[in-house]
Amino acid sequence: MPKKPRDPDPAAANDASPDQATAAGLILPGGRINAETVRAALEQARDAAEATGEEADEVALRTVRLTLRHDLNKRLDKYLVDRIVFLSRNQIQRLIDDGGVTVNARAPKASTKLNKGDVVEVVVPEPPPSNVQPEDIPLDVMFEDQHMIVLNKQPDIIVHPARSHLKGTMLSALAFHFLHHSSTGGSLSNVGQEFARPGVVHRLDRQTSGCIVFAKTEEAHWKLSRQFEHRRVDKRYVALVHGAVEPDVQRIDLPLGPHPSREKGFREKNVVRFDDEGREAITIVRVRERYTVPGPRPRAYSLVELELKTGRTHQIRVHLSYNQWPIVGDDMYGGRALTIDSLEEAPAPPANPPTTPHEKLSRERMTKNLLIARQALHATVLGFRHPATDEPMQFIAPLRGDMLETVRALRAAGPASIVDAPGATVDLATLAP
Repeated sequence: MPKKPRDPDPAAANDASPDQATAAGLILPGGRINAETVRAALEQARDAAEATGEEADEVALRTVRLTLRHDLNKRLDKYLVDRIVFLSRNQIQRLIDDGGVTVNARAPKASTKLNKGDVVEVVVPEPPPSNVQPEDIPLDVMFEDQHMIVLNKQPDIIVHPARSHLKGTMLSALAFHFLHHSSTGGSLSNVGQEFARPGVVHRLDRQTSGCIVFAKTEEAHWKLSRQFEHRRVDKRYVALVHGAVEPDVQRIDLPLGPHPSREKGFREKNVVRFDDEGREAITIVRVRERYTVPGPRPRAYSLVELELKTGRTHQIRVHLSYNQWPIVGDDMYGGRALTIDSLEEAPAPPANPPTTPHEKLSRERMTKNLLIARQALHATVLGFRHPATDEPMQFIAPLRGDMLETVRALRAAGPASIVDAPGATVDLATLAP
């Protein structure tokens, strides 16, 4: 449930004495810091610095002085939470610990009690981007520090605002996370902000789940982006596809480009193209499990591990569909949804009650006889070097929800064989126990 907006402290309505910051509009009536004015001042300073070639003194621009006119009998961290409403108490405490706050020109503690006449100086962190509105959307955080955040993305959520999808994005969820849940604070990097994509290093399709990284600083952003650009990132996906994929290991090297038709329903698609519009695209496919569903017309499915050598839009989906192995549930490229009725020996829905929104959604789908309707594609491994320490890092996101349930149902429905494909790195016991 979203937190209730903080009400001004009536006793402190006029505790901040007029100064340069107040005159500049950085401090609103009641002593609150004006996030919009801080952001605008920083943007103007950066523009001016770019035009003159000089460095902007951002610390001076963000420094706000507050002089208490009343005895509030309040801790410093609680006082600043009421003043800087776009920061959480944890973020305020970290700001104090990092030396971003002084009281009477001395380094305080978060528990320092404030009295009448005390002068509080704060280097206000840059507010979150104005075009991304925080929304209380659950996130599965795999790793976070002051440089970046790595998430296990759930399906049915887009990464950044686009056309008619201005709300309900991962960026909105991250903005809320930084305000209320993050222990390291900060915000997304400004890189890409002009395109409403701050901090976005790479993307996953709306219905694709799994590992995704966002940058929190500009330095982290360009260092991570360089690794993606020069193909120094280990990306492994798994997909559930129609058909028995053979051979066990193969390299798909087919150029991709936009669909020739610009009509609605086609212009969103990419296709294999051998003309000047086609760009190099290479996918390594390794079979991990094969399933056979018995019946008058036995049906085959395969669980494949995919290694990307390039990163074209819809690359995996197009390559697999072109080879007659469309991804289950990917109706754009020939895949079909799976239902329990289509699997003769599929197990009943699990008896344990759901505990998360995603599990509740999966339970609802099961009761409606639907196993999976979205594209069964999951980014399970993401490896790169830390943008600040250069330490090698690897993140593994196991299957969950509808895709995990579908794999288990296929295993139970008929003969299933495990394939030891050379070069495979994803541990099946971890991926889909």
